[in-house]
Amino acid sequence: MNSRCASINKILPFSCVDGPGNRLAIFLQGCNLRCKSCHNPYTMGICDNCGDCIPTCPQQALSLQKGVISWNSASCEQCDTCIQQCPRQSSPMTLTYTVDELITITRKYAAFINGVTVSGGESTLQLPFLIDYFKAIKEAPDLKHLTCLIDSNGTLSLNGWQKIAPYMDGAMIDLKSWSEETHLYLTGRGNQRIKESIKWLANNNLLTELRLLYIPEKTDYLEKIELLSQFINSLAKSIPVRINTFHNHGVYGEASKWRPAYREEIITLQNELTLRKINLINKPNINL
Repeated sequence: MNSRCASINKILPFSCVDGPGNRLAIFLQGCNLRCKSCHNPYTMGICDNCGDCIPTCPQQALSLQKGVISWNSASCEQCDTCIQQCPRQSSPMTLTYTVDELITITRKYAAFINGVTVSGGESTLQLPFLIDYFKAIKEAPDLKHLTCLIDSNGTLSLNGWQKIAPYMDGAMIDLKSWSEETHLYLTGRGNQRIKESIKWLANNNLLTELRLLYIPEKTDYLEKIELLSQFINSLAKSIPVRINTFHNHGVYGEASKWRPAYREEIITLQNELTLRKINLINKPNINL
């Protein structure tokens, strides 16, 4: 029995956008970045049970039980009023799962999926749970065929990656800008450790995908294209690069006023990378 617990924001039984094939996608609560462009800002904070959200709920689906926020999912209509009121960018609608409970859920869908992807927030903040969960999958005869991927911001230490490496099949990492200064502006934190994670994962054949989030007039990929391309080309093998485009749906604060990228801008970035011998590029379908 494994009763190690994690705070989980959401579970998608079937996802085709969180890694290759059809996947069980698990979103853990909590993040150590504060990205202005975050499309899931309510996954950032950990609820401190202050109770400020309780009176804001139109369905009265929230209450305080022994000092802890209790969420009545049957009454909830997912209006997200509570999330919009939270000063910590958290959600009272998270649930706590043990490894055994999550394995039971995984087993329910195992015949219909190619693998599991653990995302967030930042899933590696709950690394001991993540290790135990992946290890349980790899040790189960009826689950070991599933690939175990992590969707991460890359801030985990190299020591952390080394601990989970025996049980994972790969990681998808976001490099949200090239320069430290721009990354600090966009996320509240520098990117040196992220670059180190990308290199280590690539050198150990564990970098499934490198992701670039293009934000018009904010990201510096084009301005730093030579350095960025040299970095990508220096990785141990040819790594798939995914260009994602910013959109402001669900975004809070100043980024809610930023415009999305035009198709021509994405094509320009793709072409500049291709000119520098980076050919494994996936780009989004956009209509602008």
